[in-house]
Amino acid sequence: MNKATGPVEGDFIAPPEIEEQGESSLPQQEEFWRPPVRFGSVPVEKEPLGWDRRQGFHKLFPRVMLPFQVVERVHFGHGELEPNRLFWGDNLHVMRQLPSESIDLIYIDPPFFSGRDYNVIFGDQNERRSFSDIWEDGMPGYLIWLNARLFEMKRLLKKTGSILVHCDWHASHYIKVEMDKIFGHKSFINEIVWCYKSGGASPKRYFSRKHDTIFFYVLNNSYYYESQQEKSYNRGLKPYRFSGVTEYQDSHGWHTLVGMKDYWEIDMVGRTSAERIGYPTQKPEKLLTRVINSCSPIGGVVADFFCGGGTTAAVAQRLGRRWITCDQSRVAVAVTRDRLTGQVEQQTGAVLPVPDFTVENWGIYEAQRLAQAPPDQFRAFVLRCFGARIEQQDESIHGTKGSVPVWVGGSGIDTAVTEADVSTFANAIRRTLRYQQDNLRDGLMLAWAFAPGACEAAERLRVLEQTDVNFIRLEQVRIDSSRFREHVTALSTNHADYENFLTFIQPPRVEVGYRRVSPLTYIFDVSETAVMNSGARIINVQWDFSHGQLFSSTKGYSFTANKKKGPKLQVKFKFSQSGKRRIACRVQDDLGGDGLKVIEIEVN
Repeated sequence: MNKATGPVEGDFIAPPEIEEQGESSLPQQEEFWRPPVRFGSVPVEKEPLGWDRRQGFHKLFPRVMLPFQVVERVHFGHGELEPNRLFWGDNLHVMRQLPSESIDLIYIDPPFFSGRDYNVIFGDQNERRSFSDIWEDGMPGYLIWLNARLFEMKRLLKKTGSILVHCDWHASHYIKVEMDKIFGHKSFINEIVWCYKSGGASPKRYFSRKHDTIFFYVLNNSYYYESQQEKSYNRGLKPYRFSGVTEYQDSHGWHTLVGMKDYWEIDMVGRTSAERIGYPTQKPEKLLTRVINSCSPIGGVVADFFCGGGTTAAVAQRLGRRWITCDQSRVAVAVTRDRLTGQVEQQTGAVLPVPDFTVENWGIYEAQRLAQAPPDQFRAFVLRCFGARIEQQDESIHGTKGSVPVWVGGSGIDTAVTEADVSTFANAIRRTLRYQQDNLRDGLMLAWAFAPGACEAAERLRVLEQTDVNFIRLEQVRIDSSRFREHVTALSTNHADYENFLTFIQPPRVEVGYRRVSPLTYIFDVSETAVMNSGARIINVQWDFSHGQLFSSTKGYSFTANKKKGPKLQVKFKFSQSGKRRIACRVQDDLGGDGLKVIEIEVN
């Protein structure tokens, strides 16, 4: 990592030590507000659902400390600034590795309690697995899942910070009760009602549901807030002329400006909207503009841990705020990355310089990029993932797990450990004080592959245990094996999702075909693309028909998937003029593989 400019592509960011992570506590509530121990015959809980008085939410959701892999740094020409961060991974575990009191504003639009199919937007297997746990135990299970995340968000907020939680009628009342327990009832500021005209059918047996709810909470009375004003009503041809009232005049007469109400009439992103990306739960930029302008200072940090298509980050970037976003879906991250890049390319005359941003993976890592890492970075990454300590006792001992020496092989996926490597590591163990004084003779070898000679050499060393005091027991562990991630999967008792943490993926091998169908008009086809991850399928294709230094999809060609029909593997595009053109295509599979192909054609 370059200390002057922050992480670059290929870097890994080690998880902080557990003891360095500050913990929030539940607020002290006044006696008159505390719920009774029982309400009739029904017991009433004082703590939020899922809370354990000794272990907090860690009892149900154990801590998993894995490094972040920086898979890309998108450059905007201001590399001296600390980059913004876009994460792919489980947001609970990502948040647990972020520093306390570091965020000014958190806005989240979590999955609504309206069924798993409604909330699976992008179709990733990771997204489906993540959401399947939420509905397992009905409303209590959903609230426990959300409470654990809200509690981490409370820890991340600065003392002057605030959080806005977006929900709908399915669970809003239950969420309000839980947030009162986590943040304190006196920390509640507003229940904002967002009303819209479009969307939904005309029901025959109930009133049409045309609003969502946003709960606004803070940590204390020193919270940041910038008052917003709106036009109240037309005063006619004469001004009001009362002190303390702001007025202005236009062609319709005099108008009074008043403080913004908690009732917001902002329409949804329609089918013909210029900002439409193509998935059903996209929130309008006008809504996030109002939230961010009101609740965060210029230069402050805005976070969204359910980023979807990246509206929060896009608006924060445009308004001169720093941002942190995260999503469980690799397609969501790809769409967000593309949207942010395109916004900067289209933005002219920006008042504030736009920082670079990094794309970082947590828990699911790109093996191909790891293979390109320098040896010392690769070894450190593997040791962190294995739960071992980086401890250079000898040039041939790279770390320890407990008291056992650990050796890490080369970064190349096709590089196999040799018999000579086994001999060298065994001799290094013999040189250690623990071998000489404490009779510790075990060792661990971590690598992508082991040659037959290496396996035989380790077996010969082990057999000596019966006849020779110089024996060494070496366990050989493949990096992509279940043994390598045992320390993580052991935590999966309550949540099967843990079994999918710490996996390695490959990008699709993208193949682009094309043919001319009329002047300047071509059909492009990626149906010959090979998916390299076992059991995966293509779920999204992005196209950039004027590719430069950065990938930025052409409008309408970023999110091309459809729940029923699947992704469009064939698209038609008409160029504005003839000549040489560079075309780039990105393909995502449903396990998280993301591949890029760039071609050059002569348009005529």
